[in-house]
Amino acid sequence: MIIGGLDVGTSGCKMVLYDENAVLVDTYYYEYATSYRNGEHEIDFADVKNGVMTVLGKAVAQHCVNALGVTSFGETFAMLDENDNILAPSMLYTDPRGEEECTVLAKAVGSENYTRITGVAPHPMYSIAKMMWQKKHRPEAFAAAKHLLLGEDFIVYTLTGRAVIDHSLAARTAAFDIEHRCWSKAILDAAGIEETMLSTPVPTGSVAGEMLPAVRRQLGIDYPITVVNGGHDQVAAMIGCGVFDSDSAMDGTGTVECIPVVLPKVPQDPRLYAQGYSVVPYLDGSYACYALSFTGGATLKWFRDRFAEAERSTAEKAGRNVYAMLDERAPAEPTGILVLPHFAGAATPYMDPDAKAAFVGITLETDKFALYRALMEGTSYEIRLNFDILTVFAGNITRVKATGGGASSDLWLQIKADIIGADITALSCAEVGATGTAALCGVAVGAYVDLEKAVAKMAPVRRVFTPNPAAAEQYRQYYAKYKNLYSALKKL
Repeated sequence: MIIGGLDVGTSGCKMVLYDENAVLVDTYYYEYATSYRNGEHEIDFADVKNGVMTVLGKAVAQHCVNALGVTSFGETFAMLDENDNILAPSMLYTDPRGEEECTVLAKAVGSENYTRITGVAPHPMYSIAKMMWQKKHRPEAFAAAKHLLLGEDFIVYTLTGRAVIDHSLAARTAAFDIEHRCWSKAILDAAGIEETMLSTPVPTGSVAGEMLPAVRRQLGIDYPITVVNGGHDQVAAMIGCGVFDSDSAMDGTGTVECIPVVLPKVPQDPRLYAQGYSVVPYLDGSYACYALSFTGGATLKWFRDRFAEAERSTAEKAGRNVYAMLDERAPAEPTGILVLPHFAGAATPYMDPDAKAAFVGITLETDKFALYRALMEGTSYEIRLNFDILTVFAGNITRVKATGGGASSDLWLQIKADIIGADITALSCAEVGATGTAALCGVAVGAYVDLEKAVAKMAPVRRVFTPNPAAAEQYRQYYAKYKNLYSALKKL
């Protein structure tokens, strides 16, 4: 039996195939375009559909795929008419449009009530505000719309004809009641959106149905494929990492760094949401809480592009990774330099789009390799800051599963372990989102008996980094200063 995991992202879709023994069989990728111009950030779901059909076509041409799980990025939705035609471009979560509509909605529902229902503070990034914008500014297109579908349910609907969305992705609309796990009538009524336009919410990992005959003919196959709803991509990544308990967390370091933790129940303290944290339904009645840094791996890419031209050239000639070379040149000890890594504004817990980055503590003895290590330290202090806040709600976090490009740097992972004061586990799995979705799918169709055991085989441990007592003590002193850095510099 071959199980597929499809991860639909903003810039491309990834697909992994595993066999009934949870052994990786194959991987596929297709890239598509997004548009950023004149303050409008958009994606064409026709391109997304084409990308999915392309990778799926390649997969079934080489393997007999029996089941497919689907996960996707959040917030962005497609408007379809009664003939399933796409009616307008889809706004990405970064698109600034919808701010006025968000304000109107928050006032109508009440900000505190809105947050209590949805697990997020009112913000124009979420789908519901942009649905209101589409209705107001594209009235003809909206009037013709029959379905409003996010990435996961758009693909599931395309493949099966059933409009179903899992609870975690539904929560990213900010129109979903996360405790009762249903669409919020109060919010939809205030927004002027009909519930019939939205997909039916189902638990993460539910079987949606079998692939439509027309889709199978397009792919050139004559056998059935079972399609399963995965989840929001961050939830899928948590599953792929094996983060199932409240004492563990995921550290996903790509361009952006996302640090979700598991909560046993919905937090009621409004301070959590005021600091930008969001909560979505997770597995078995639990919840996932997202912390976020806008610049994780982006900080090292910035350094590479601005200050490491010589090292980059040398690495290319030697066929080596430039970051590995920079790791070797970085100081072996803590630098004492404090870096506020707000190169693209500050995410949780500040949610300050105007925040700027800063280096504090540079001397005439400082070289660029010390700055390189200091960037790793600064991003790690930012994670520690978020963990300190989240432990009030989630309990003490003792284990962190590292994924993404940043998880390939042993130096960075050791720094994180020393600063956070917890074991950091690096996994031997490049695509944890697609892998987590494949695991969910495998359990749903009976290929795997236990989700945790399947994930452990799919994403084996590469190495565990434990805190070094001497370095951890130095970092403890520096972190005490770091906690005051943002407020000190904000005044300037």
